[in-house]
Amino acid sequence: MAKIIVYNIVSFILLIIFQVAVLKNVGYYNIAIPLPYILFILLLPLGTPNFILFLLSLLTGLTIDAFYDSIGVHAAACVALAYFRIFFLNITLEVDQRESFQTPSWGNMKFKWFSTYIVLATIVQHLVLFLIEVFSFQNIIYTLGSALLSSIFTISIIFVISLITYSGKNKLTSN
Repeated sequence: MAKIIVYNIVSFILLIIFQVAVLKNVGYYNIAIPLPYILFILLLPLGTPNFILFLLSLLTGLTIDAFYDSIGVHAAACVALAYFRIFFLNITLEVDQRESFQTPSWGNMKFKWFSTYIVLATIVQHLVLFLIEVFSFQNIIYTLGSALLSSIFTISIIFVISLITYSGKNKLTSN
C-alpha cells in the first residue's frame, strides 16, 4: 500500500512538472494543446474512495490553474473527469475489481479496455474544459474542434507515456 502511495505522489509531481515545464508553451496555434496531466487522475487505484478521488482531482486542477493563470477551469474539468471515471468504472468493471487497489493500466486491464477508458475520459475532460473556458456557444464549431484536436494530441502523449511505462503486469500490485 505504501508503494502505491509513493508511486502516485511521484507520478503526480512528474506529470505536473512535465505539463508545466515542457508542455505549457507547446501547441498548434492555440487550437490543440496537450494536457497529459489528467493521466494522474486516470491512473489512481480503482479502490480509491470517491471523496479522495474528488479531492485529488480538485487539487490537481487547482495546481494546473495556478501555473496556467486560469481561474478554476482546469479544476472544474478535473472534477468532471473524476465523476466520469466513477461512472465508467461502475459500468465496465465488476464489484470485486472496483474495490481492489489495482492501477487501471495497460498491463492490468488490457489494451481494449484501457484505450476506451483513456479516449472517452480525455474527450469528456477536454469538452468540459473548453466549454467552460469559452462559456459561450457563439463559436461552438471552433470550440468543439479545439477540444477534439487537443484530445487527439493528449491521447497520443498518454499512449506514448503508457508505452514507455508498460511492463506487462503492474509491479506494484503483484507484490
